[in-house]
Amino acid sequence: MTAGIAVQQEISLRKRLPLRHFRQLQGPDIRHLFYRQPEPFGDHADRELLAYALGATLYAPATRPDLAETIRRRAAHGVCSMVIDLEDAVADHEVEMAKLQAVATLDLLATSHDPNPLLFIRVRDAETIGEIVERLGPGAAVLAGFVFPKFDSATGQRYLDTLEHAATRLDRPVYGMPVLESASLVHRQTRDQELTEIAAMLAEHRERVLAVRVGATDMCSTFGIRRDRDLTIYDVRVVADVIADIVNYLGRTDGSGYVITGPVWEYFADHERMFRPLLRTAPFEESDAVPFRRYLVSRDLDGLLREISLDRANGIQGKTVIHPSHVAAVHALSVVTHEEYSDALDILQVDVGGVAASEYRNKMNEMRPHRSWARQTLLRARVFGVANKGVSFVDLLTALVQVRGVSE
Repeated sequence: MTAGIAVQQEISLRKRLPLRHFRQLQGPDIRHLFYRQPEPFGDHADRELLAYALGATLYAPATRPDLAETIRRRAAHGVCSMVIDLEDAVADHEVEMAKLQAVATLDLLATSHDPNPLLFIRVRDAETIGEIVERLGPGAAVLAGFVFPKFDSATGQRYLDTLEHAATRLDRPVYGMPVLESASLVHRQTRDQELTEIAAMLAEHRERVLAVRVGATDMCSTFGIRRDRDLTIYDVRVVADVIADIVNYLGRTDGSGYVITGPVWEYFADHERMFRPLLRTAPFEESDAVPFRRYLVSRDLDGLLREISLDRANGIQGKTVIHPSHVAAVHALSVVTHEEYSDALDILQVDVGGVAASEYRNKMNEMRPHRSWARQTLLRARVFGVANKGVSFVDLLTALVQVRGVSE
């Protein structure tokens, strides 16, 4: 790295403010909603904490003409991680222009005093990583890493080796996020071998792997399936089985696993429904927000909320999103409830096993079996905060949508 680039990076790093989820909420709003407010974080935070902090990772095509301004605007509205896409969102004849614009955008954002989201570039191949790194000026300081599409046993090693070279070249942490979506992973007869080889490759580069992403759209295409907006990805059995195996191999809490992020929700406009909405009315009645429920249903966000809940139940944190309206839903459901926080603290304060009634008197906490859950819950609490007693996801989501609406 040249001395000039090193100086530019150092200046940029000194200028940048840390990120914080829900920073768009101010004063009385955030004090009313949060028992423990989210902590600030930056791209030099602990790797595992940073993976939890990804939240809703918003994709944007590198060809977008107002890309830098779009990223700044999304950051102001609460987006804390974004991917500049050079792959599926870019036509073949626009790839070279897209690369130049991605670099120019990072260089421009590096001059800002405001916090940028964690910024990643989704490349088409491993060679593009080196091209981007060589072209970057001050933008090297705001590049969090790269997303590797169609990562498998054949392509993975090249991606990971090139990532190591990039980190050495830039002399700073640069992370990789492989996307698991290839046919060899989806097909039942090759899946176990693929996951075994992928797990071995990732283990050799553990400190460079921020999270493992799930590419459900490509998985569906293997069978000519397109998920309907009335269904979650867990209703598509052939894909749900793949996700379960990915978590089984790569999501373990014994020190060998990684944070695994949820697949994209493709829909964001209203439609004529075949099935009943997936949102119960009661939580909205309790928060005097029945009209808000109608708004969520009309935008197909009830399906997204259901899928986020199922992601969490299946060991998945965060989510890929393609529309800004999805970000608030992911983040509202990422906040740790006061009940979860209370249980997690109780579980972790002893290490001798046993069981005890929850402080909320509605369940038993088993100290050893629930220990990994409690640890993950407290990590999530650090970056997304803890809701006050009586504050539900409805209250959080309503506040986020209202702030976004006023600011736009």
